[in-house]
Amino acid sequence: MRNIERLYSDRAGKMRKSVIRELLKVAQDPEIISFAGGLPNPKSFPLEELEGVVQSVLRDHGKTALQYGTTQGLKELREAIAERACKEGIETTADNIVITSGSQQALDAIGKLFLNPGDTALVGLPTYLGGINAFRAYESNLTGIPLDKDGMRVDILEETIKKLLKDDIIPKFIYVVPTFQNPAGVIMPESRRKQLVDIANEYDLLIVEDDPYRKLAYDTSHVKPIKAFDDEGHVLFMSTFSKILSPGLRLAWTIASEKLTRKMIICKQALDLCTSTFTQFIVREFMRRGSLDLHILKICEMYKPKRDIMIDAMKRYFPEGYTCNKPKGGMFAWATLPEGIDTEIMFLDAIKSKVAYVHGKAFHVDGGGGRSMRLNFSYSSNDQIEEGMKRLGNVIERKLETLTV
Repeated sequence: MRNIERLYSDRAGKMRKSVIRELLKVAQDPEIISFAGGLPNPKSFPLEELEGVVQSVLRDHGKTALQYGTTQGLKELREAIAERACKEGIETTADNIVITSGSQQALDAIGKLFLNPGDTALVGLPTYLGGINAFRAYESNLTGIPLDKDGMRVDILEETIKKLLKDDIIPKFIYVVPTFQNPAGVIMPESRRKQLVDIANEYDLLIVEDDPYRKLAYDTSHVKPIKAFDDEGHVLFMSTFSKILSPGLRLAWTIASEKLTRKMIICKQALDLCTSTFTQFIVREFMRRGSLDLHILKICEMYKPKRDIMIDAMKRYFPEGYTCNKPKGGMFAWATLPEGIDTEIMFLDAIKSKVAYVHGKAFHVDGGGGRSMRLNFSYSSNDQIEEGMKRLGNVIERKLETLTV
């Protein structure tokens, strides 16, 4: 077609590429050590056990597992998720759970349900790029709330809400990744989680709690999700099997009030009719065998040393003036470099040195984060982490030298 552009909707014209997905293309060179993607380590996948699970599913449930399923999701899987959620303080039943095709589908559905063009949502500074892209696709305005070592600043959040309401702007929701935040790696303490719920209750606002990493805890006890403190239905909780089992299964879930759950189901009907029935049966059988918690422990045992290697290597190879708090869980380290360095510009130098990361601007809705970078430690081998940090340290040193000339 000679001019397909004239047929696109206004919304399609405003869509933007995912920075991370584009960086992953660049980093496909096998000689490049990539800390760019938020990828689980493939050695963590329980291949042998899943082989047995798949055979069992096909043998015992094949005709059902290979058929269309309900939009809300396999009841047995939702019941298993509800049981685990209740143990973590979330009062729910299977009726309040929707199985989605990955968390990204849930984020898209939230954008579709709540955002008209020009609407405002509140997000962290920095925050998950996938959330930014999903919400901006619906032509919304995203207002950033700074983070500190304890996550989103709820004092600034409340001030911002008051200012918006004074201007007759009702924020549609507050999007937060409270545990081992992507990209900053920080964890919101219980006291601040309660404050956040209090704010949502007072101003009658929705909190979207994105919780993919909470089980990947290395130096801290498990903290209750924000949803556990929600007595009035102001929190939509979402999590995924991508980080604790396999992203290729494309299985995630939401927990919300009865009214919101009904809307999520209706929205999902138009997106994909239903999530893969086959993979739902696989995960349900994996959980039924009692394998999930043991598998999560194995993942943590694998990832904790990788985190330590990365943090220790930074201390050896990065020049003075950088900052990087040691994350207590999750998959990412968030480093901020000395004044004068733009990590987006420096990325090309890094690629020439066969190392990749994601620059900080990608995670900021206000154009900030120019000196920061997100570094994934879960995917690479231990030796690659050591060598990659050495390469990156050399790139930073050379960049600093050009600033002093």
